[in-house]
Amino acid sequence: MLYYLLKYIDMLFDPPGLHVIEYLTFRASAAGITALLIILFAGPRFIAYLKTRFIEPIKEEAPPEHKKKKALPTMGGVLIIFSIEISVLLWSKFNDPHVWLIMLAIFWMGIIGFIDDYRKVVLKIKGGLSARYKLIGQFSLGLVVGLYTWFDPAFSVLLSTTTVPFFKNLTLDYGYFYIPIVIFIITAVSNAVNLTDGLDGLAAGSSAIVVMGLGVFSYLAGNAVYAVYLSIPFIPGGGEIAVVSMAIVMACVGFLWFNSNPAEIIMGDTGSLALGSAIAVIALLIKQELLLPLMAGIFFLETLSVSLQVLYFKYTKMRFGQGQRIFLMAPLHHHFQLKGWAEQKIVIRFWILTILFFLASLMTLKLR
Repeated sequence: MLYYLLKYIDMLFDPPGLHVIEYLTFRASAAGITALLIILFAGPRFIAYLKTRFIEPIKEEAPPEHKKKKALPTMGGVLIIFSIEISVLLWSKFNDPHVWLIMLAIFWMGIIGFIDDYRKVVLKIKGGLSARYKLIGQFSLGLVVGLYTWFDPAFSVLLSTTTVPFFKNLTLDYGYFYIPIVIFIITAVSNAVNLTDGLDGLAAGSSAIVVMGLGVFSYLAGNAVYAVYLSIPFIPGGGEIAVVSMAIVMACVGFLWFNSNPAEIIMGDTGSLALGSAIAVIALLIKQELLLPLMAGIFFLETLSVSLQVLYFKYTKMRFGQGQRIFLMAPLHHHFQLKGWAEQKIVIRFWILTILFFLASLMTLKLR
C-alpha cells in the first residue's frame, strides 16, 4: 500500500528523490527493515503474552540437553508471518501473482502449523495434528499453486519447463507430472524445515540464508539483461519476489534476536511449515527447484538423516530381528548433541555449512 501511495505522490508532485520507490533494491531493503523493526518492537510483548498461554512441552524422546531447558513459549511463527505479511503489503506490488502466491503459501501453512501447535500446547494432544492432516494441508497448497501456475497466462513463459543446474542450455519438461512435482516439492521442503527446527536459532538462521540465496536468483531472473547473460530463465515480474525474499530474511533475523541460544521463544510448526512452504514456492516460481538440494542442503541433510535412520532400522530389524541405527538420534542435529557438541556450536556450524551451500549455488551461475 505504501508503494502505491508514494508512487501516486510522485506522479502528482514529482518531489526530488521519491522516484526511488520504483527500484527493487530500495523496496527490498525497505521491506527487510520494516519486517525487522516489527519483530524487534512487537517481540517482547508478544513473548510475554505467549508465556501466559502457549508453553511448548518438552518431548519425552528429546536428548538430555533438551530436558534441562525450561519450557518455552511456542507459536513464535505467528510473529514471523505477521511481520512478513505487513512489510510485503507495504512495499511490494502486491497485485503481482508471484507475490500473493508466496504470501498464500506462508499464510496457508502457517494456519496448518498453528493448528498443530494449538492441539499440542492448549488441548494437550500428544503429537498435535496428525501426519495425515498435515499432508492434506500440504497437498492442497501444492495443488492450488500447481493449478494456478499451470493455467494463469502470467506463468506461461516456461509453464512446466524448468532449468537443470550446472548446464547452460539443458531444460527439463515435467509435462503432465508438473502438478504432482509441485505438490511433492512443497510437501518435502516444508517438512524438511520443520525437522530442522530443533535447536535455538537453527531453523530461523538457516532459512534466512537460503531465502537470501533465492532472493538473489529472483532478482537476476526478473532482469532480462542479467537473465540472458547468466543463461537462466527470464521471469517477467519475478524481480518482485526479491522484495518478498528480503522481508522473509529479515523477519528470520529479527526472530533470532529472541530465538538465539538461550531462546526466549520458539517458532513452532507455525513458523517452520510457513518458512518451508515459502522456500519451496519461491524456488518453483523462479524455476530453481532442482537447485534446492544444494542451496537448501542443510534441510536436505536433516531429512536424509531421518529417512536413512528409519529405513536402516526397519531393514536390520527385518533381517537380524533387532533394529540398528546409523545415527545416535535423528534428525542430524540431535546426533551431534548426543556426541557432546554444545548447542551453540552445532547451530553455528550448520549455519556455516548453509553459507557454503549458498555460495556453491551462486557458483552454478557461472558453471553454466
